[in-house]
Amino acid sequence: MTNVSYRSINVDGVKVFYREAGLAGAPKLLLLHGFPSSGHMFRDLIPLLADRYHIIAPDLPGFGQSDAPKSSNSFDSIAATIDRFTEIVGFDRYAVYVFDYGAPTGFRLAVKHPERITAIISQNGNAYEEGLSEGWNPIQAYWQYPSDENRNALKPFLQQDAITWQYTHGVVDVSRISPDGYMLDSFYTARPGAEAIQLDLFGDYKSNVALYPTFQNYFRTHKPRFLAVWGKNDPFFLPPGAEAFRRDIPEAVVKFLDTGHFALETHAAEIASEIRKFLG
Repeated sequence: MTNVSYRSINVDGVKVFYREAGLAGAPKLLLLHGFPSSGHMFRDLIPLLADRYHIIAPDLPGFGQSDAPKSSNSFDSIAATIDRFTEIVGFDRYAVYVFDYGAPTGFRLAVKHPERITAIISQNGNAYEEGLSEGWNPIQAYWQYPSDENRNALKPFLQQDAITWQYTHGVVDVSRISPDGYMLDSFYTARPGAEAIQLDLFGDYKSNVALYPTFQNYFRTHKPRFLAVWGKNDPFFLPPGAEAFRRDIPEAVVKFLDTGHFALETHAAEIASEIRKFLG
């Protein structure tokens, strides 16, 4: 049995909740979740890796049990808090697993501190425009014209039906999807104040696309050890986005799984096996 500890720390006035497992002194692995989830999404993965790695999975500011971002509802603010969080918890050199929103967060950390990153695992964590599907069209409309009308048009993304669909779309056997994940996410996104945070982040996602050339330059320059493990039926981040990593990191390992966006819900064992082979 794996012992997982559940902790909170103060990071410059922001409470950050996190899960921790594994032995101190083992190779460090930072797990960064995406929208609209929390560290809870790693509940199946952590026990499969904790015998070999020291694992920490924070809830990003504005998600799960963590406080809202202190300065602004932006990816720069989230990344700055997680950067400081890693320093407080003693993650001086670590591999990072990035998913969805965790990708622009983790890639910002890598660009700022390339010497700290031992490897990157991207599970449907995008850094190339060819990886963006047409599912982004309503959000891109809000980037171009941040009107109340376009902002309100994004509110259905926060409803339970839409969140459930993110979990089930592209999944071969939906009976393998536990309702715990999407019901918990629905609870978090329905809390007072959560809607404004998430709509602000939809709008600010354009800052991540603007940074794609910076992220790609980091990949070309530093050639980090890189594993892309991808749910190939993802309605938001397409397989070409995974294949594009090899353009900048020719040695990158790219694996596709016959599942959707939340690949850990159905393929945690397969992903853990790939990580163990990749990290050694």
